[in-house]
Amino acid sequence: MEQGKTIAAVSTPLASGGIGVIRVSGEKAIEAVSKIFVPSSGKSVCDMKGYTAAHGYVTEGERKIDEAVLLVFRAPHSYTGEDVAEISCHGGVYVVGRVLRAILAAGAEPAAPGEFTKRAFLNGKLDLTEAEAVMSLISAQGEQGANAAMTALEGALSKKIRAAAQTLITDSAYLAAWVDYPDDEIEEISDEKLLTDYNCVLNELQALLNSYDAGRAVTQGVDTVIAGKPNVGKSTLMNLLSGFDRSIVTDIAGTTRDVVEDTVRLGNVVLHLADTAGIHSTGNEVEKIGVDFAVGRVERAMLVLAVFDLSRPFDSEDEKIIQLCKDKLCVAVANKDDMAADFDRSRLDCFENVVYISAKQGKGADELAAAVEKALGTNNVDTSAALLANERQRLCCERAVACIKEAIDALRAGYTLDAVTVSTDAAVDELLALTGEKAGDAVVSEIFSRFCVGK
Repeated sequence: MEQGKTIAAVSTPLASGGIGVIRVSGEKAIEAVSKIFVPSSGKSVCDMKGYTAAHGYVTEGERKIDEAVLLVFRAPHSYTGEDVAEISCHGGVYVVGRVLRAILAAGAEPAAPGEFTKRAFLNGKLDLTEAEAVMSLISAQGEQGANAAMTALEGALSKKIRAAAQTLITDSAYLAAWVDYPDDEIEEISDEKLLTDYNCVLNELQALLNSYDAGRAVTQGVDTVIAGKPNVGKSTLMNLLSGFDRSIVTDIAGTTRDVVEDTVRLGNVVLHLADTAGIHSTGNEVEKIGVDFAVGRVERAMLVLAVFDLSRPFDSEDEKIIQLCKDKLCVAVANKDDMAADFDRSRLDCFENVVYISAKQGKGADELAAAVEKALGTNNVDTSAALLANERQRLCCERAVACIKEAIDALRAGYTLDAVTVSTDAAVDELLALTGEKAGDAVVSEIFSRFCVGK
């Protein structure tokens, strides 16, 4: 981040609305705004105190652009930790764009994606997990996701990670002092104390890792595939979950040849849903391409909704679906429960989660939602507890666990305390990287590049 640069961006969606907000941050934010905003009171913008508002007009030379309200936040008591000004104008796309152009002409520069939150991180207003929680809160598509993001924004994960890191830092300090100053009267830390501390931290981190998949399902949604042989009702199920005719439905087997995708809410879970071609043996080259796509999507999916047709006897193609789902997180969806049943239901006993529905009649959606939440473990997720929110956090936690296990193994094998210290320090580094205290510039830049402009 270029020091001293004043940045500006539109912080509301670029669409017509009641108001639009242009945010400005930096050493010269107030000065820049004072060049284009004239308070109705006649007072100077530069004299405004923090956490105060003024009614007035945005101007361009002698011409008024719009009536607006200006909010001023003085450093360090602002979102970014710098001087911040926010202009709330009428929300027309043209008007908002014109106000932004005016502030850029007054000396500000366009903000990069996530630059306001990046400045908040660099200025110590947020740590990296809290900054990532901002992005999760913005993208939350359900109550559980929003609650989990808010918990992270309030520092639940940071506190847990810092407590674990502090335990290891204290132990490492004792080890280093005892090794480096053998002639001083420093009490040697016992192996039992170290093992107790290491196992305590290990259990805390392992609990976070164990809850990761369910937590990710709540915060990010779940990549889900509807799979089955042709004409079992996959597209009808897709339309039921989407709430409209997303997929073409006919009585002709093989109607779906490509992957049809949509994001839907099922209960408290958001599913990134894909309706695939019927999986079967075929000599048709076009159908075969669709089948190969379907098999690939099943292999990559986090969750599979395996659909079976109760109105037809179980056959080798149904068995192929079962084998394909053997090592996957899966819910078996027994469809056409309203029709005469020729299907041997005991064939589905291999699935832990089975639900009986009639997608055509719209029956069984609630039961399917409950089965999906049970399979994902989201029915037991405590969104008021610390959760790992993304792969970066998971990898840091996973590497820290590996380092702690190395320290425990070294201790039990009777290695020198130097070796134990190396592994302990490596675990601390991973935990501090998780919170951002030791994150490299490339990692930080990558994280904030995923934010929207204006946040």
